[in-house]
Amino acid sequence: MLDAVPSSRSNAGAPEGERVIKLAVLAVGGQGGGVLADWITDVAERNGYVAQSTSVAGVAQRTGATIYYVEMCRDTGRLPVFALSPSQGDVDILIAAELMEAGRAIIRGFVTPERTTLIASSHRIAAVSEKIEPGDGRASSSKVHATAETAAKRFIAFDMEKIAADNGSMISASLLGALAGSDALPFTRESYEQAISAGGRGVKASLAAFGASFDRARDITNTPPLGDKIAEPKAAETGSGAAAKVSGPESLLKGWQDLAARVDALPLPLHDMAFRGLKKVVDYQDIAYGGEYLDRLDRAVALDSAEHDYVLSISAAKHLANAMCYDDMIRVADLKTRSTRDKRVRREVGVKEGTILQVTEYFHPRIEEFCGTLPSGLGSYIETRPKLAAFLDRRINHGRRIRTDSFAGFVALWFIGGLRRWRRRLLRHKVETAHLERWYALALGHVREDYALSAEILNCRRLIKGYSDTHARAQSKFDRVLSALDLLKGRADAADWIRRLREAALKDEKGDMLDGALKTVASLGSDLEN
Repeated sequence: MLDAVPSSRSNAGAPEGERVIKLAVLAVGGQGGGVLADWITDVAERNGYVAQSTSVAGVAQRTGATIYYVEMCRDTGRLPVFALSPSQGDVDILIAAELMEAGRAIIRGFVTPERTTLIASSHRIAAVSEKIEPGDGRASSSKVHATAETAAKRFIAFDMEKIAADNGSMISASLLGALAGSDALPFTRESYEQAISAGGRGVKASLAAFGASFDRARDITNTPPLGDKIAEPKAAETGSGAAAKVSGPESLLKGWQDLAARVDALPLPLHDMAFRGLKKVVDYQDIAYGGEYLDRLDRAVALDSAEHDYVLSISAAKHLANAMCYDDMIRVADLKTRSTRDKRVRREVGVKEGTILQVTEYFHPRIEEFCGTLPSGLGSYIETRPKLAAFLDRRINHGRRIRTDSFAGFVALWFIGGLRRWRRRLLRHKVETAHLERWYALALGHVREDYALSAEILNCRRLIKGYSDTHARAQSKFDRVLSALDLLKGRADAADWIRRLREAALKDEKGDMLDGALKTVASLGSDLEN
């Protein structure tokens, strides 16, 4: 009978040289989890270890990650006995290719504080459950980060996806670099690099991503434990410190610096949100539009105070930017013709360097979108004549597929995106600006009587989003929520009721929950009259 290395389920009594090291990788489709597992196995074997790699596929791309499981032990001449899948409380190293996968690993019991080194990329990929939420359904990254710090023996997290993208590689190379830099395995850096080089494809980019991630992991490993805080904004992201890093034409740069100086002059709690809003608005339109944003924000700041922690002004900074950056045909075309989008699509699809990528964009404009891109007088003329609008709609309202990899298709969208210089003269801008001013005046008009209600009215702007039919449905919900204001104002719980109505509208796509909440509000009004 052959002697055997102790089973992976009885590792505690094994001699140090025969201890089985257990490593699990959680990754979704397109992240190179299989390649990473192969690299790890190769590294182990290069260092005189016996290794086994298995995988358990998830249900679908975002409803279940594939678990790649590697067990390894030093080759002593005895037959190793390896397990086929990880068990709760029995994993030495857990690698997650996305932050929420680390959270799921913790929930499943694969991460233990006395044993597991947890390595995770801090970037996010929204799960299906997060995407279907009509409102902001994103789970809290900061909560996962804090839980991981407690649940793991060591937690190493940073944006490995960005490192991979910056070096033209896949995240698998960054994950391997983080593993090597963590010193969780007793192998040299050179052996990891040899495993990558043996692949023969994309070696240069993979080694670059590996090296950058290796250095970052080493920095974290050698840093006292506050970890790699991902929830806090960097100091350089606020005020004139960030403005100093912006480059561009001198005329535009001077205007940008003037706007950033205005943000610096605001109360300190507003700096982060106001600067984020300013960047979004200027990117959407131009420097002058950024000035309009800050002019509007100043109206809220003038009514606010430190006594209320500037809650009203922070809400205004956020929702004014979103309201001013509405989605229209010009915005959609602009985003689809940006070089950054082409790079992102190539990275997500996994197109090799030098390969031609064909991209087909789908558009289905309605007469409303068409009129919105016309000068306000002409657009209004068409919309106020139903027969003319219907005639044009029959010729406009059908799907179009545009190849943006072709010259004609790209130029067509580029031309539409270029219309943003005339956006202020167009009908859609006139309509959106009028709606914004009504909403903003309504919110600020309640500050002195009910500060909390004013802030909740500002937060109702969360309801409006999207493009075309989605925007129309969202605006309908917004109007229905605020229709209860006349019944609620003057009540001590008015702000709380507006918040409840808003949350009901966000949680239910069909609006049934909102209907029920509005009936409750109506009954409250009837009780007061009686």
